[in-house]
Amino acid sequence: MLRRQARKIRLRIAITGTRGKSTVTRLIAAALREARFSVLAKTTGSKAVLIFPDGREEEIKRKGKPTILEAKKILKEGGRLGVDALVIEMMSIQPECALVESRRMIKPHILGITNVRLDHRDEQGRSKPEIAASLASAIPPQATVFLPEEELRPEFESAAAKAKAKIVGVHKGVFGEALGSEQAAWPGFEENIRLALAVTDSLGVPKEVAWRGIGRAEPDFGSLKAWQAELGRPPAAWILISAFAANEPESTAIILAYLKRRLSFVGRKMIGVLNFRQDRGDRSLQWLEACQDGFFSGFDRLYVIGGHVHSFRLKKLARANGCFVPLAATSPAAVMKKITADEPAGGVLVGMGNMGGLGAKLVVLWEEEGKPYGL
Repeated sequence: MLRRQARKIRLRIAITGTRGKSTVTRLIAAALREARFSVLAKTTGSKAVLIFPDGREEEIKRKGKPTILEAKKILKEGGRLGVDALVIEMMSIQPECALVESRRMIKPHILGITNVRLDHRDEQGRSKPEIAASLASAIPPQATVFLPEEELRPEFESAAAKAKAKIVGVHKGVFGEALGSEQAAWPGFEENIRLALAVTDSLGVPKEVAWRGIGRAEPDFGSLKAWQAELGRPPAAWILISAFAANEPESTAIILAYLKRRLSFVGRKMIGVLNFRQDRGDRSLQWLEACQDGFFSGFDRLYVIGGHVHSFRLKKLARANGCFVPLAATSPAAVMKKITADEPAGGVLVGMGNMGGLGAKLVVLWEEEGKPYGL
């Protein structure tokens, strides 16, 4: 039954990796739509959504916890719609689930691997070789595997050889000056656009057509965004930046470097708000280790919200450094009231850590109260 449903869709593309999966899924789907493919896409990032052939989006409502069995429903829906292509962001974290989701269920012709970052350490491993080996479990037989050249690793090459799959490292600068104005709509990670273009180029989509599609694509809810707003009493000028979905320090460091290239911080305080998820204790520990190693040395103040704000380790860190402020607020309005009261002159506020819980609620509040600010 599942095999028949998969075979109804002549082109199946799956995206895995640590960060950027939702973005790459959206970019590929948009480029294929522009090339007149009938495409069904699914992302599972900050919000799980189905993207239909006309570009319409529908949030996926779940009754329980997320499960890779959702792939069955997506394949069935693609067959029902009679689409040419399915572009699906993989959900798996554990290697055993990745193998089943990719090789037994989706059976993709093309697998995109975005990157290898230190996240989900309890499930995937505590080193990049271990995490790469976990992600490599998704490589299906005789598929074509695309990944940025800087992410090529022996673990991928070994798994591809065993599966008789072709592995393609996408070189920096391969598209020359093509990474132009459209990149501004997808800031921070050039490799995501490069990867998406390489996949669509392999399918015969002209670059100018792919670029038009990318320019029309809707960013994910969790993508890097910024707003300008007048906040506090009396009102002061703020730039509010959502980098919550980066999740872990390495990806966040890339975004911060990008922001420093794009924004002038002269005369502005740089304030951070770091959101912890209660169910991501290992990630919270990873952030606390980064704090102790000086990750936030460029910030004037850092507010820590969400889960684990009462942890002994965080309190000890706050006592040693007055710039760290554990904040036990339970609503986005309370968080912003405290920050704007402490910083009456305004500044640049960067949201980091996790999108879940207060992170997502802050983004909704910032969208309501601010005006989009180009990065």
